[in-house]
Amino acid sequence: MAFGRGQKVATDAIPPTPEPVAMVDDTAWMVDNSFAEFVLMNAPEIKYMCMVGYTFYLGNKVFGNFKPTDSTSFRFVQMFMACTGGGIIVPIFINAIPVPLMVDAYPIAITFSFLIHSYFPVVRDVMKLSPVFKTLVIVFYESLRAYVVVSLTYAASNAISPSSFSFPVFGPIMCGAIAGCGGAFLPLNKGLDPIKSGLAPNMLTALVAAAGFHLFLNSPFSEGVVDAKAK
Repeated sequence: MAFGRGQKVATDAIPPTPEPVAMVDDTAWMVDNSFAEFVLMNAPEIKYMCMVGYTFYLGNKVFGNFKPTDSTSFRFVQMFMACTGGGIIVPIFINAIPVPLMVDAYPIAITFSFLIHSYFPVVRDVMKLSPVFKTLVIVFYESLRAYVVVSLTYAASNAISPSSFSFPVFGPIMCGAIAGCGGAFLPLNKGLDPIKSGLAPNMLTALVAAAGFHLFLNSPFSEGVVDAKAK
């Protein structure tokens, strides 16, 4: 008894363990719907479908500038650079592997679209004549372009060290803007001709999207937001 044998510990003196409070996400609806599932490309099938639409749409622009005497190899390389310009330039800036060398699906989608434009040019006429088909291709194109802008802006933000501010400001935004329109500057012998008459719509939208995305993630606006990158 001197050593405490037989003594009962009062259970009332031990406070109950508090149950963890579940965090309520008031903005979960932004990613819990079929539209977000498509735009975020959570399924590989959606991403591949958008890749084909993206490369086909850019191929439609590229093939319109070719001459009948241009060789097949010239046409393929020109289309390849137009489709992966931002994915080549931005990784070089941040010392990473270019996207077409890292993701095998891109060369496959480019080759597939190139064969369609080369051997079934009637599909280009269908896109010109059918508003429904053209709208569908543009949706695929813009969805993948937004995906590329967000991905490379985020990658640049992680790769570039902050200098004057608590986070890198202009570097990731510049990389994101180039990601959305880098193909316009390739091959590099074009120089600044693509912006001689001002920024094209795809350049301006890429710049605005990269700036908005980057500043949102690194500002107080994203505090308390669950999975802020996806939203």
